[in-house]
Amino acid sequence: QVQLVESGGGLVQAGGSLRLSCAASGRTSSSYAMGWFRQAPGKEREFVAAISWGGASTYYADSVKGRFTISRDGAKNAVYLQMNSLKFEDTAVYYCAAQPNSRGVRTTPDYWGPGTQVTVSS
Repeated sequence: QVQLVESGGGLVQAGGSLRLSCAASGRTSSSYAMGWFRQAPGKEREFVAAISWGGASTYYADSVKGRFTISRDGAKNAVYLQMNSLKFEDTAVYYCAAQPNSRGVRTTPDYWGPGTQVTVSS
């Protein structure tokens, strides 16, 4: 089992920045690929970004490329999402996810965190 807990959400003006954190725990969590998804009101959950277990490979949705950066700290067993130039349409609940491989974490993660709300005011 892998447990994930997100933090860092909040209210920010358009054009501002936020940094989300996800703390992972569990016997094999350090060897998992990690990702971020989001779900806006009335919409389906969508992929945002992912990072391989070693951090060498990163993946982004087209809507966030150039604005969001995913990173991880193996020593702390944590993954981060730096969000810059935030837009109103980035408003959503953001979820941390984990899965043994990088392809799977982008489509069918095995584990999810409870989510953290990000609200961008226009």
